[in-house]
Amino acid sequence: MRVAYVQMEPKLLEPEKNYSKAERLIKEAAKEGAKLVVLPELFDTGYNFESRDEVESVAGQIPDGETTEFLVELARDLEVFIVAGTAEKDEKGRLYNSAVIVGPIGWGYIGKYRKVHLFYREKLFFESGNLGFHVFNIGIVKVGVMICFDWFFPESARTLALKGAEIIAHPSNLVMPYAPRAMPIRALENRVYTITANRIGEERGLRFIGKSTIASPKAEVLAVGSEDMEEIGVVEIDLNLTRDKRLNELNDIFKDRRPEFYLL
Repeated sequence: MRVAYVQMEPKLLEPEKNYSKAERLIKEAAKEGAKLVVLPELFDTGYNFESRDEVESVAGQIPDGETTEFLVELARDLEVFIVAGTAEKDEKGRLYNSAVIVGPIGWGYIGKYRKVHLFYREKLFFESGNLGFHVFNIGIVKVGVMICFDWFFPESARTLALKGAEIIAHPSNLVMPYAPRAMPIRALENRVYTITANRIGEERGLRFIGKSTIASPKAEVLAVGSEDMEEIGVVEIDLNLTRDKRLNELNDIFKDRRPEFYLL
């Protein structure tokens, strides 16, 4: 199976321009055979908001909003699955930093995830995610979703892995330098593939680091992006690696767990 990240520079508060850019890059990934494509956090809106009013001006409902409808149509036309970060406004007007997962004909809108661990000024605008960590079965593979700062909490990836995730899709707007080094370890300790799709550029003085990363269950970095270029990374993955949790004939990373001794 071939998977991809999209690394792009969203324009703040300009969804239409961001749709156009994302479409071009997703088409490139599809041409290279990718069947699962991951976009950055808040790919459609930009990130560094100054007010709640700004967020509300670009947030949409899921699945009935413009962003989800755009992604559903694109996934159908290109016959790919897409995971993408977006600003969500629910029916009561609450705002969430969310991700949607959509698929080709026969799938359409599949589900959503709301970011559990909010970073810094996100707490001024968004509600903390209330749906928990969920794994989506998209036929031949099980995909878990977490967003950006969720990576900092090992429990996020571990929960997804224990729920059966074989790939963790990780839409991001990383500003700290650590995740590209840490995600291969998250992949190793859970024996999963991780796909971190980060953005680039600077927004109101906040600089994003790029370096989107695909890591293997053996902690191999299969693809890594630049710090400042819009690009895609497409790799072939072997799902058999993530379906075998044994390190040797005596050790299995899940069967050897001793949760009775772990702090909650």
